[in-house]
Amino acid sequence: MPPERTNGAGGTGGGLAVPMAWLCADCLADELLRTAGLAPPGSLEFRAGRQTLALTVHLSLPPDAPGPAARGGAAGRADAWLRRTAHARDWAAWVEERIAGRLAAGGEDPDLDLARNTWRTLNGTWMRAADLDGPAVTGPGRRVDESVQVWLPAWELGLPLAHLALRLR
Repeated sequence: MPPERTNGAGGTGGGLAVPMAWLCADCLADELLRTAGLAPPGSLEFRAGRQTLALTVHLSLPPDAPGPAARGGAAGRADAWLRRTAHARDWAAWVEERIAGRLAAGGEDPDLDLARNTWRTLNGTWMRAADLDGPAVTGPGRRVDESVQVWLPAWELGLPLAHLALRLR
């Protein structure tokens, strides 16, 4: 079924639009994170990583890509996703820029709605985690003091998981 096709007669009736591009991106993200085994599948960390990676996959492809296979095909895109997930500050601004660009282009569709809701959830959900930017434990090599905890938006915890899952593919 082509993306944004409806269940109505001939695909144009008042049926429900099917967000195929988003579903493909989410399925790919879930598969990559499960394979990497970085967090238990039911955990908040896993969910944050999956949603972060799904947003990266979905928003990195042109909105007019011809079908779910082209939008979700991992073979040639994984290196671009890896580069995109490498820097937290750049990633958040990039997501907001891409969503705003699609909205400005008249992109109201079920895929974009799911991406926008996911971004709101990731940005509005805060999680307690080790301060990776905090002071290092003294001794050989740089180690993080995991007893020092900070509150982070979920995407800041999900982004390193997404990046590592892509690296381990």
